[in-house]
Amino acid sequence: MPHIGFVLPHWAYWAGLLLFPCFAFLMVRRERAAGGPLSVSLPVAYLFLAAGGFLGLHRLYLRNRWWWVFVPFVLLILWGNIQSGDARNDLSEARNDRLIAEFKLETAQEKVDEGETDAVQEVERWNAELAAVAEANANAEAAVGRWLWINRTVGALILLGLAADALLLPRLVRGRRNQEPGRVTPSYLMEEVEEHERPRTEPEFAGFGSGYVRWIGRINGAVGHFVAWWALIAVFAYYYEVVCRYIFNSPTNWAHEGMFLMFGMQYLLAGAFALRDNAHVRVDVLYANLSPRTRATLDLVTSVFFFVFAGALAWTGYIFFSDSVQVWEVSFTEWAIQYWPVKAAIMIGAVLLILQGVARVMRDVAVLTGPPAAGAR
Repeated sequence: MPHIGFVLPHWAYWAGLLLFPCFAFLMVRRERAAGGPLSVSLPVAYLFLAAGGFLGLHRLYLRNRWWWVFVPFVLLILWGNIQSGDARNDLSEARNDRLIAEFKLETAQEKVDEGETDAVQEVERWNAELAAVAEANANAEAAVGRWLWINRTVGALILLGLAADALLLPRLVRGRRNQEPGRVTPSYLMEEVEEHERPRTEPEFAGFGSGYVRWIGRINGAVGHFVAWWALIAVFAYYYEVVCRYIFNSPTNWAHEGMFLMFGMQYLLAGAFALRDNAHVRVDVLYANLSPRTRATLDLVTSVFFFVFAGALAWTGYIFFSDSVQVWEVSFTEWAIQYWPVKAAIMIGAVLLILQGVARVMRDVAVLTGPPAAGAR
């Protein structure tokens, strides 16, 4: 198949991390205001067309019975890739055999020129071997060209089908909406799901610092929800990588690196959000059975270690970020993505973690100094 991979521009990577969550927020808010999404969406249909149209996913999304038409073409491409790979291996072996035969023939001819009569038969043998190898080389080149033509032809047919469906999608979407009028209730709007997956947030309190606690809680909540949408970017990026690598033989040099850097930043920036909602993994077999005041006391004692760790992380992150900006550090890969935003995420995540840790200390102090009801969790 023709090479369909491309090198993702650095500006597009960073812009996607900033703009995609904003776009997702707006889409979800609009659907919530409308009472849920329509049965099918034209933008989503075009998204399926762009990302998986060669498999007919856009028609499958619309529950169109002709979605499977694209599948035989994809299977033929996969089969063609296997055959063309074998043909290229045969061509490589034939070229190596030809080089060996040419070297042996040249060596034997030199012996004949030096007067060694026994080398005449060796020249004849390598001449015959070279002719056979040349024929095998020609057959291998023909096989490679044949399978390349087949793959390109099938790819062109798929592209023609996708172009036709790109024009037909509005009509197909209208037809599906006529069959399934109204709006649906997605899982994230279902009360039982919301109740089951409700974050383990702590109750509000009116003690000292309650305004700060609410303020930093909102900030970390916004940051956590923002970076949560990055996981959806990874779905599309890895999907594209798998398709390019295993169907079109065009692996990218940016998908894996971009995603593990993204997940690293997501882990750092969402740490304070997880702390706010008590979502960090911990062994609390004994802790959960203690009284609220005892738990608050233990939290205050162990917070010393927390602030030592978070402070060291913030200071180290600042050093890493400062050094990275001074040299405009990039990765040691072909993609050469900038590293200073990643180093900045270490520092920012640590600062948010410290601010949320201060809010937790305020809550624990309120539990110890306030009435027993303040310690309810």
